Amino acid sequence: MLSDKLKQLTYERANRLCEYCKSPANISSQPFVVEHIFPKSKGGESIQENTALSCQGCNNYKYNKTTGIDGLTGKEAALFNPRKQNWSAHFAWSNDTTEIIGLTTTGRVTSDVLKLNRIELRNLRRLLTNAGKHPPEIDE
Repeated sequence: MLSDKLKQLTYERANRLCEYCKSPANISSQPFVVEHIFPKSKGGESIQENTALSCQGCNNYKYNKTTGIDGLTGKEAALFNPRKQNWSAHFAWSNDTTEIIGLTTTGRVTSDVLKLNRIELRNLRRLLTNAGKHPPEIDE
């Protein structure tokens, strides 16, 4: 069980954005969750260094996965770890800012496994871009 303090710290540290797809929590139709980067089912601890803020979609697709297969190389690679890696080193926005581009093996695998470009997210990003609220500033 995560403490309220740890949940609050995780929300604040993430600037209330999903740490994977960068969707904002304040306009989501579903509550965001504090997830375990290294899953509890695999021995992960409920500590600040092992938590990330996640939208329901990213959390559901991630489930208890820690790796995936890179479609470009066919090799297994670790998923993005928001506590140890910088988002912008592994991902970039497409020219129209509606898609996340995986720049590295980790970025490609994470984008594929978590489905970071699912149609609902692309639609949301388009609306937010038109409203001048996307892409978000990313603090790293």
